[in-house]
Amino acid sequence: MLLRAPARRRARAGAGPSNWLLAPALAFFGIFSIGPLLGVLVLSFMEWDGLGTPQWAGGGNWVSVLENPVSRQAMWLTVKLTLLSYAVQFPLSLLLGVFMAGQQRYREFLSVLYFLPMLFSAAAIGIAFKALLDPNFGLSQAFDAAVLRQDWLGRPDLAFYVVVFVISWSFIPFHSLLYQAGVRQIPQSMYEAATLDGAGTVRKFFAITLPQLKYTIVTSSTLMLVGSLTYFDLVFSLTGGGPGTATRILPLDMYLTGFRSNQMGEASVLAVILVAVGLTLALGLQRLTGADKMESQAEGA
Repeated sequence: MLLRAPARRRARAGAGPSNWLLAPALAFFGIFSIGPLLGVLVLSFMEWDGLGTPQWAGGGNWVSVLENPVSRQAMWLTVKLTLLSYAVQFPLSLLLGVFMAGQQRYREFLSVLYFLPMLFSAAAIGIAFKALLDPNFGLSQAFDAAVLRQDWLGRPDLAFYVVVFVISWSFIPFHSLLYQAGVRQIPQSMYEAATLDGAGTVRKFFAITLPQLKYTIVTSSTLMLVGSLTYFDLVFSLTGGGPGTATRILPLDMYLTGFRSNQMGEASVLAVILVAVGLTLALGLQRLTGADKMESQAEGA
């Protein structure tokens, strides 16, 4: 018995922290995340104007949302925004992150300039760009250029792409920071060995940098794709969903349906759809890329 006690203590010591240490975090998550989410799910089957007593509506809210052409357009615009913003953000943030990972002084100076958009709130960025793009007193008055004298936010064929540009301008610095940190974790011995083998800069990028950034790419891509479902404040302050419904993406449609039209049940349906799509994207990326295993990519690991 005396010999077994130290063995049991060593086994417990090697087992890691107790699962009871997770209890406060799990309780906090359950109360402030799972609880409200279940409430929204129940409310999606209710008819409620936000003031009276909710009445059971069954699947009527779901049918109404799926048959509503405005909501269907909002879903399509959200998909389009997700794909276009990712196509812009991913290559630019990757290249900027690799560039800023260098040790030269001028790169450090440029990094400060690139990170400036991270200091501003989304609402402030939306208001600033709305003023800059105003055809009456914005950039068109500051610079005598015909291309700037367009109604960027008043034309349906331009407003959506302006939103994509502003979103990309706002979030590329954050993802560049992720890639910069990832590149600096790559062992320099790998690049030195490649140099001895005669590899050039481009070959090093595709043979060493990209493979070593696999999990950073997965993390950044997940944040980009799932984050595109939450671009409410920036779009609301920039265009308000207009002109017409040209930029009325799903988060904005949810807000306008709930707090402008007072249809909380249908707004809850849109919220459930957003959560379901976000979870599917995040879990799908993790499973597709194998990042859920998260084995180490460090040298010698």
